[in-house]
Amino acid sequence: MSGLTISNLSMRFDLPNGGHVQALKDVSLSIAEGEIVSVLGPSGCGKTTLLNIIAGFLAPTAGKIEMNGHVVTGPAAERGMVFQKGALFEWMSVRENVDFGPRMKGMAKAERDRIADHLLESVGLQSFKEKAVYELSGGMQQRVALARCLANDPDVILMDEPLGALDALTREKMQGLVLKLWKETGKTVILITHSVEEALLLGERLIVMAPRPGRIHKEYKLPFADLGVGKDLREVKKMDGFAETREEILGMIWEMEEEIMGRTEVAT
Repeated sequence: MSGLTISNLSMRFDLPNGGHVQALKDVSLSIAEGEIVSVLGPSGCGKTTLLNIIAGFLAPTAGKIEMNGHVVTGPAAERGMVFQKGALFEWMSVRENVDFGPRMKGMAKAERDRIADHLLESVGLQSFKEKAVYELSGGMQQRVALARCLANDPDVILMDEPLGALDALTREKMQGLVLKLWKETGKTVILITHSVEEALLLGERLIVMAPRPGRIHKEYKLPFADLGVGKDLREVKKMDGFAETREEILGMIWEMEEEIMGRTEVAT
């Protein structure tokens, strides 16, 4: 059975004072091979916790995740992660960052070089391959992080707010790059974001999560990711249904935030 299956997933964090936080409760979701899925919701809804469990960084307190029919019990090369900040090795060159995974696998240098050159060409950084990471802009560093993830040839790419720290123009260019790489590679992509517009642009399926405890509130099936491949994303935002869906989701999240604020006021 291919793809990713999340079954009745719950996550509870116990606190030193004897209390606890129920970060996720009874989350179930199936993601087919090759899908691109965006996840958003108000702060505290468990988005990053869910991604970390899928990555194998956290073990859930209940439920399970299966990848291609096997239960996820920890990190593995089949699931690659791109963080909000590149988490690159500052002391290495761009090429050395990209070929790090293949090098750790013992791959021959000629094959490593072929993979690194191909991926750096794909993300538009071939002429920067010998540069140090600190010489690159934030957007370039995120492109290196994407290439490094792809160099390990994962089945699933997990992205935790990967574009959140970028300026608006660079972010739009990176959104286009994510769609291009998704379509070219056929990888499954799960992207966490706080931006409703980004979620609409980068999700064939868009999952809205509600907080306390974190759970799936609503799911949308959308055409914009497919329509946006190779297109000007500003034109995609003008397409029928985009603005209406954006306003619907914004209103939904605003109501959740208002509810959270109300709970906080009562608690204090």
